[in-house]
Amino acid sequence: MRPGATARDEILDAAAELFTGQGFANTSTRAIADAVGIRQSSLYHHFSTKDEILGELLGGTVSTSLAFARAVHDDSGEGRQEVTSAARLHAVVLFDGSQLCSSRWNLGVLYHLPEARAEVFQPFMAARTELRTIYGELGQELTAVCDSDAGLGDTAFRLVESLINLRADGLISADSASATADTVMILAGLKRELPAVRAASSGLISRFGDIPVRTPSRKSA
Repeated sequence: MRPGATARDEILDAAAELFTGQGFANTSTRAIADAVGIRQSSLYHHFSTKDEILGELLGGTVSTSLAFARAVHDDSGEGRQEVTSAARLHAVVLFDGSQLCSSRWNLGVLYHLPEARAEVFQPFMAARTELRTIYGELGQELTAVCDSDAGLGDTAFRLVESLINLRADGLISADSASATADTVMILAGLKRELPAVRAASSGLISRFGDIPVRTPSRKSA
């Protein structure tokens, strides 16, 4: 039995396991159907192509983090500007990193597949680009109120995505995401402010961590 409320969910789970375990190109829709315990023809009732399955899996790796980042980015905040700006970036790094570290399968390893650059996956690429842009804007906001590198947001984005490779190498621990968020703050020169930043970041995650995700239509996914 696979986790999932529907057959569609079970298909996605099986595909995620096979794509990350043996590669996208080496996985057939028949193999996915066999892993679920259904006929290949039944799989096609839910997904018309293997690309469609990959598109939905890729989209799922960024949609929740993007919804959270949008909410945090748009929040007016309160308190000292330095702490508020730092907390926004810290919270996005921590939340996004936690999603990548705790998901059932390490789907981030599929980001660099040549296939992922195909036009059918543009909704995923656009969402990932938007998320990266928010990182950049949050980094610029923090740079404006403290002495830090102008490229802090992009550095934070790259550090979060490095968790994908660490996980692939079996080097992820329970505090990897929080350590990454703290590292970004240290790079910003805010080591002394960390307790206050962590507290404000935790508040943002409590407020926005369950924000609804705007899911793309099945056709666009």
